[in-house]
This record gives sequence, C-alpha cells and structure tokens, in this order.
Amino acid sequence: MTTKNKIYLKPTAFVGQTEGSYLEKNNLSRRIGNSNCFFTRIEIISKGKLNTKAVSIKEFEKDFLNNKYTKSIYNRILSPKKVFLKNKDLLKKQNYIIFGILNVTPDSFSDGGFYLSSEKSKRKAKEMYNDGADFIDVGGESTRPGAEKVCSNEECIRILPVLQSLSSQNIPISLDSRNYATMQMSNYFGISVFNDVSALKDGKRKIPLIKESSSMVILMHMPGTPKTMMKRNQYDNVVLDVYNYLEARIKYCVKSGIDRDKIIIDPGIGFGKDYIQNIKLLKNLSIFHSLGCPIMLGVSRKRLISKFGKATEPDERLPGSLAIQLKALNEGIQIFRVHDVRETMQAFEAWEATQ
Repeated sequence: MTTKNKIYLKPTAFVGQTEGSYLEKNNLSRRIGNSNCFFTRIEIISKGKLNTKAVSIKEFEKDFLNNKYTKSIYNRILSPKKVFLKNKDLLKKQNYIIFGILNVTPDSFSDGGFYLSSEKSKRKAKEMYNDGADFIDVGGESTRPGAEKVCSNEECIRILPVLQSLSSQNIPISLDSRNYATMQMSNYFGISVFNDVSALKDGKRKIPLIKESSSMVILMHMPGTPKTMMKRNQYDNVVLDVYNYLEARIKYCVKSGIDRDKIIIDPGIGFGKDYIQNIKLLKNLSIFHSLGCPIMLGVSRKRLISKFGKATEPDERLPGSLAIQLKALNEGIQIFRVHDVRETMQAFEAWEATQ
C-alpha cells in the first residue's frame, strides 16, 4: 500500500474498566493489548483523502476486517504489549511503568546542575526507586532544544558513578544516550533499556550491541538533532508524519534482527514540535497503539505546560504534567518518563481506584 493511500486506525471513545468489561462481553468494546483500558469506537483515517470515519467496534469488525492490511493493524492494537526486565514481562503484573528521570548534566531544562554531585545523584536515584520508579533513566547529555552534542568521554564521566551505584543495588537502569561509545561502555553495568532519542541512527554499530545485550530499546521521534530540531519542525500532518517515522524505524530494527517485543516507541513531545504540534500529538496518542509496541510518554515539566496557569518555571508544571499523563493513561498509554515519581504514583493509584 502506498503512503498516499495508506490507512491508519485510531482507537477512541474510551470507557472505564467496569463499563468496558461489560461491553466487551457483548462485542461492543475491546481493550488495548493486555491492559484494563477499553475503547468502543475506531477512527479510520485515510491520508490520501484526508478524511476520518469513526465507527463502532461491532460495525468495524463486521465491515472492515476483510482487508488483510487493515486486519493486521487492528490486531496490533489488540496484541499484548510487553516490557521486559530480566526476561520477565512487567506488564503482566502492573498496568503502567514509571521511568524516573535523573539528569546528570549542568544544562538540562528542568534539573540541570542539581545532580552533578555523585552523592546527590545517587541519593536522588534511590529516592525515586523507593517512591515506585520501575527504572531510573540516567542521562549525561542534555537534549533540550538548541543543546550542543556532548562527547562520549564527558558523558561517561558524568554517568558512570551513578550506573555503578545502581547496578550494585540491583536497581533497573535505563540509559538515556544517543552516543554509541557511551552505550557500549555503560553496558558493562547491565543496562535494561537503551533510551535513544535518535531512534538508533548509526544502527550498524548500535543494533549489534542491543541484540547482544538483550536489552529493550526506546525509539523516539526527533527531526534532526537537539541543536537543529526546532528549525526542522515542518510537517504535512504532524501526527501521521511522526507515525510514519516510527513505523519505518520499527521496520528497520526488526529487519536488522531486534525482536519487536523489545521495542518501545516515543512520539517525542517537545522534540522538534511547537506548542500546536505537541497538542495535536497529545490529542491523538492512541493512534500509535496500532504500531504494536508499548508507548512511552515524556511530557513531565515540559515547556508546553507553561501555557497553562502561567507555569513559567519547570518546577511549577507538576499539575499540568499529571493532567496530561492521566489523560494518556485513560487511553492505554502504559509507560511514563517523569521527574516527580511519588506524585505521579499517587495520582495513578487514585485514578485506578476510581475506575
């Protein structure tokens, strides 16, 4: 199927767990993968005609599954999503996964310079883990808009003491790096997830490392580099363009030998997108379920939230962060990268209890 005539499926009209379970028995709802998130309608989006049609689950399954391509996309929405830690699927026992952000950098937008001290960074990592983080996402290079690339030697000097500490305590590590040399050196400490904002560009070197390590990998959308991305945010349709990019990167990785079950995708909120583009993505996150991979959302304290309630400083943006994350949780997003682990866990637990 050509890109021009391509069909996209977006689950919509989400309902709570009690109602969703009842409707499921009557074939009026379906759940996102193995989650407790239920949807009752499907939007059928045709890029060629730039139109959208929303139909009920019953109508969709009766009239639209005779096409093999459409059926395969639909099956990806319904397929179980997996996140592995030491060969165990975390999503079998829990509905969401939290990555606690630890920036060991002097210039990150929210906490730059806070955790350059090895002792401070180690304490913060332990605190987030005790608060409920499943992984500590350690980064030694800022990827804020306009940021300059950091050499791997400097990046390693910043992060290796933290990685060593986490590894010795058996705390699961996510490495936030786009540099092959940093990934290679850090792998000695047993990286569980490689979080690559470049989506494994320079794949000829990175992919063998991923395969050998048996780690999961996060593929994020970003046009260009952190330094250039805000000058390259021109899209025909930001939602479909990001979808197509991630689909292409998934296909590349699978063709190169990475198991699809080891891939997480991230639409890259704030990376090469302005406020309007970010909001469009956030309104349409559920379309990415049809790529068949778990979805990570990283919106914590980001600049777009400053538009709400005059939250000019990053540490004033927790309420907006939680609001967007709860909306995403309601639509089946299961992985969240956050600064405020304890507050996020409290909000999620309260939300779950009232479904």
